[in-house]
Amino acid sequence: MIKLLASDLDGTIVNSNNQISPNNINVVNKLSNTQVNFAICTGKTYAMTKDICKKLKPTYGIFGNGTQIINLKTGEEINRNIINNEQAIKCMKIADENNLHVHIYTEQKIIVQQKLKYMALRNYKLYKDEVTFEIVESLKEYVKNQNPSILKLVISGEKDLKSIKEKLQEKENLCVIQIKKYDKYKDKVINQEYEYLDILPKQSTKYEAIKKLSNYLEISNQEIMTVGDNINDIEMIKNAGVGVAIGGSYKEVTSVASYVTKNDAENGGFAEAVYKFIGI
Repeated sequence: MIKLLASDLDGTIVNSNNQISPNNINVVNKLSNTQVNFAICTGKTYAMTKDICKKLKPTYGIFGNGTQIINLKTGEEINRNIINNEQAIKCMKIADENNLHVHIYTEQKIIVQQKLKYMALRNYKLYKDEVTFEIVESLKEYVKNQNPSILKLVISGEKDLKSIKEKLQEKENLCVIQIKKYDKYKDKVINQEYEYLDILPKQSTKYEAIKKLSNYLEISNQEIMTVGDNINDIEMIKNAGVGVAIGGSYKEVTSVASYVTKNDAENGGFAEAVYKFIGI
């Protein structure tokens, strides 16, 4: 019996146009009448997803790819991890040395160095009414002077970032997720191809957050169902009792899933998975 359903948002419940299909809305409404704990599990911060959370009515939220866990019914913050300022400044230095774009996420802000580009521009187009965007000349100086609480940091560019990822993981004791937005995964919101590194505190992945939440709820791994589509969903899908990849997911995700939906996010793939494994 599934007691915790943890689902990604973008490309899973929400389509590429930031819309939720009627099928997915219907199944979410039915979930609220069950004993299943429904958790949103997203790379976005809580501030960016408050409106979507109101529509989906999850019990729990895992935000920033695992840096924050919140009980959305009570407002209790169950867990929070941050990148310390010294780590952040070292990441920014590497980004500057390689002419890469960099921005950081705090509780209520997205702070961008010099100009809106890549993932920062995408988020501005989608969430400018929910989150404050601040553009600064130097993020290193901003961090030194303002001492922000950094939930995650993103480095973006149009070249292969694998070597940068390896350097950061080796020297800075961070969790670094590399995501490529090319070909069929091209960013349709800004109509551009690029890749980016999602940089998090060590052991702050979605999977690690789900483990913390399952301990909090006192449930076993076999009672957990996870649903996703992207590289940052691989661990949680691979290690759950039931791990589902949405149709159209990255091949690295479908290869570890126990089930791949016939439908994509546009056509209610999430709903398909819930009906199949929870049977509401």
